[in-house]
Amino acid sequence: MSKLTVIANIHAKSGSTELVRDELLKLIAPTRKEEGCITYELHQDNKDPAHFTFVEMWESRELWQAHMKAPHLAGYMAATEGAIAEFTLSEMSLIG
Repeated sequence: MSKLTVIANIHAKSGSTELVRDELLKLIAPTRKEEGCITYELHQDNKDPAHFTFVEMWESRELWQAHMKAPHLAGYMAATEGAIAEFTLSEMSLIG
């Protein structure tokens, strides 16, 4: 099994930054307890506070996919519906 790094960029819509930030913060504790989670860190852009980035490392892609089905992630999706302007996700492999 090969470890997986995930970079998730979330851009909140104007007026929704605080809501999105609060909901993203709620994901941290339960996700860090999930099987296979090595690193799960949330960052906020210093120049654009509506831009958030998760840097994640998982033991495998399969365990990350299980995370994507977790109830707390579904709760986040419901709570932030209509509040996200842009979302991009990159699956990456550590090469050095």
